[in-house]
Amino acid sequence: MMETVMRILLIIASLFLIASILLQSGKSAGMSGDIAGGAESIWGKNKGRSYEGKLEKATAASAIFFLIASLVLVAIQ
Repeated sequence: MMETVMRILLIIASLFLIASILLQSGKSAGMSGDIAGGAESIWGKNKGRSYEGKLEKATAASAIFFLIASLVLVAIQ
């Protein structure tokens, strides 16, 4: 029973991780916006509140959850 729950959580975490990675823009995609004054959202103090900042935090959290779920699944098998 516990193994099945962990497998389901692992699948959900992996799908969320894939989606959050695919939604992120490339590092060179915003270069034209940086020249026009978009650098404040990248280097400014509001980066964590922007869409990209939230997406980076969600990616990191889902990666950590994926790693922990994988280790727990291996441990209970």
